[in-house]
Amino acid sequence: MKDDAPAMPVVPSVCCVVLNWNGWRDTVACLASLEKSNYSNLEVLVVDNGSTDNSVHIIRERHPWVEILETHANLGFAGGTNHGIRLALDRGVKYVWLLNNDTIIETETLAALVAVAEADPNLGAIGSVLFYEDQPDKVQAWGGGTVSLWTGVIRTNLKSVIPDQLDYLTAASILVPSEIFRQVGLLDEGYFMYWEDTDFSYRIRADGWKLGIAASARLLHKESASSGRKSPTMEGYLSTSGVRFLSKYAPLPWIPIFFLVFCRAVRRFLAFEWKRGWAILTGLKGKRNI
Repeated sequence: MKDDAPAMPVVPSVCCVVLNWNGWRDTVACLASLEKSNYSNLEVLVVDNGSTDNSVHIIRERHPWVEILETHANLGFAGGTNHGIRLALDRGVKYVWLLNNDTIIETETLAALVAVAEADPNLGAIGSVLFYEDQPDKVQAWGGGTVSLWTGVIRTNLKSVIPDQLDYLTAASILVPSEIFRQVGLLDEGYFMYWEDTDFSYRIRADGWKLGIAASARLLHKESASSGRKSPTMEGYLSTSGVRFLSKYAPLPWIPIFFLVFCRAVRRFLAFEWKRGWAILTGLKGKRNI
């Protein structure tokens, strides 16, 4: 007798890459939320970026189901994440999900991302809606935002926008079809921290793909957990990476670089925030390391 039962739909494979650097407390909480995901074809890969706080041991102890890839050095966000992306691509997954370790996802977050990706084959990356961890009703970023190549100012979208109003997606949570990495390339490791997701988004768009947002893909996100909110370290990396980005994409780079670096530094000095102001200026020297 012929079996006329309909075939079960194939659930696209996803590898979630989570980067950890001396942040096991955030990472174990993130993994606990991933463990509750209702998505059935998900593998999770933690890339440890040379942690010195016993992160690897603690993460393995708390979440033995998770695979950990050790870089044995702090390669920055792009460098460490690329190790995970390469492994995911080698395994032939359909999508790679880049997820910050200081996030807490909802059960349906990944399913919402994949649904949007599957509905539009022209999307090169799909972002999420981020909410503040300490203010879960307040939007931190609606997927991404815009960049002025004349002033160097980044504006984060805080409400629903059409794709044409997106210059970039934030890599705190971004789902990327594997074919995009093969066509566009991985994250630019010239950015040690910050702006690498903006650069990646620009390359996706330049290759003819669109950016999208899954409005139902919600998650909580801390702010600058790795470098410290409003810290001199954060200011320095923002300058270094911002100069690299504007030098690549701005029509007249010196104009937005002036606003990004010198005007920002002056504002810090006027507020008597000497360390932050000096960090902004020293960020011009080039690649920094923590």
